[in-house]
Amino acid sequence: MHFLGKRSEGEAGNASELEKRDSPPPSERQKVTFMAVFLGLVASVGGFLFGYASGQISGFFLMDDFAQRFGALQSDGTYTFSAARQGTIVGLLCIGALFGSLIAGKIADSLGRRMAISVSALSCCVGMIIEISSSHAWYQFAIGRLFNGVGIGALSVVVPMYQSESSPAIIRGILVASYQLFITLGIWTAEMVNYGTEAMPSSASWRIPNGLGFLWALVLGGGILLLPESPRFAFRMGREDEARETIAKLAGVSPDSPIVANQITEIRLKLEHEKAGANTAWHEIFTGPRMLYRTLLGMVLQAGQQLTGANFFFYYGTTVFAATGLSNSYVTQIILGSVNVGCTFGGLYVVQKCGRRNALMAGAAWMMMCFLVYAFVGHFMLDLNNPMNTPAAGNILIVFSCLFIAAFATTWGPLVWAVVAELYPARYRAPCMALATSSNWLFNFLMSFFTRFITGAIDYLYGLVFAGCCAALVVIVFFFVIESKDRSLEEIDTMYMLGVNPITSAKWDGSKANASGATSVRASGEHDPERAVSVERAASEIDEK
Repeated sequence: MHFLGKRSEGEAGNASELEKRDSPPPSERQKVTFMAVFLGLVASVGGFLFGYASGQISGFFLMDDFAQRFGALQSDGTYTFSAARQGTIVGLLCIGALFGSLIAGKIADSLGRRMAISVSALSCCVGMIIEISSSHAWYQFAIGRLFNGVGIGALSVVVPMYQSESSPAIIRGILVASYQLFITLGIWTAEMVNYGTEAMPSSASWRIPNGLGFLWALVLGGGILLLPESPRFAFRMGREDEARETIAKLAGVSPDSPIVANQITEIRLKLEHEKAGANTAWHEIFTGPRMLYRTLLGMVLQAGQQLTGANFFFYYGTTVFAATGLSNSYVTQIILGSVNVGCTFGGLYVVQKCGRRNALMAGAAWMMMCFLVYAFVGHFMLDLNNPMNTPAAGNILIVFSCLFIAAFATTWGPLVWAVVAELYPARYRAPCMALATSSNWLFNFLMSFFTRFITGAIDYLYGLVFAGCCAALVVIVFFFVIESKDRSLEEIDTMYMLGVNPITSAKWDGSKANASGATSVRASGEHDPERAVSVERAASEIDEK
């Protein structure tokens, strides 16, 4: 397996030599270039596609033409969607995405990052063709969402991979985080389009929003081909000159700059690292030192992002708020979407400036409070038979829904991706992140499919389920997540290897860890000696600093 490997003595020596190189002169420092920003923004359209597909489906179920074509005729002449039918239509996107995320790595390694993104966008187009061509068979529309989901799931893996491999270090974090921002922009745009078309009496009410999805897919699929290939992939394919030119162009330096030379050396060492571990067993992501703990923690955090209940509002929000008696529930969705977009900008600040643990715990506690109010007001104050009789209850639901979205967008939305990306050592990162992402899509599907069944049985008390999950997440973060803000990946790996107490991890001083931690590292090294040496060296570097 290519993601598992062992550092050779020569590689370690080269790395040591690389670390000792002098910093480049100020005139040769990395710059924020138009090409790098353009690359990050075009690639982030992959997140926009996901957000757009997620945001539009909620509004479709209340459109008359969509209901007449794909709903079930009732005895009173109205058309409705059963829980199973609605859950299948919504949830097959997630099933497709789960499959797409699992195969994305192979596609990216075979075709290259750019071409993998373009092919994934093509899969989205195929799905949209199937959806738009649907006439009266609801399962055809659902199959279209399945194909759309395959493309979206693949993009959720390949886009951040391409961004992180290509972007200069000085803006890498903000460009990768823009993927989450574009998801929220996609949701908001879908809600705006639904609001503009929902009154149309024909199939244009839902086919126009579907058709606009082609625009975003074409922008991504075509635009990405105008950008350079990931320098890491180009180097891996033996195209070193191309990789050197790409790094120089994106960083705003000359091809013979020390910055470019250092980056090329790092890429070479990484490639040697991967080749060295080609025959190592995959199960070390569970059996390696402290790896079962970290692998399961990443899966729990990604699943927890779904179990906060955020997608409940985006998948079923229009239907839910129609039941509150508000005059136009599409407007309510636009309000929630606007809050989501605005607060995600705040989330980018939180990722950069605030501690991971405190932000995640505060966000989960905040969301728990919002769902408690939501559940009890909806169940005990709202007149479910005639919501117009209880307008105050409806307004309370809207307010606390907005407060919930604000909490999610500033904490669990962007932060989970950052925490999980920092959680694993380099040799295990790819398979562990694949498992974590898969758990996210799996619970996304379970949420989308079973929500109608559960709300049909316990109505707004469903919020208590999410409140309980948020409370559990506070406990999980408090006892198991190490504070990783402002620490190098090597230092974070050392902390997990030494079993640093997560509760006091923010105060942990790596410069004092060598003497006390050497024994633990060597003990762990009995099973993975090369990794133990790597950790000891990282601790030594911290001490020297």
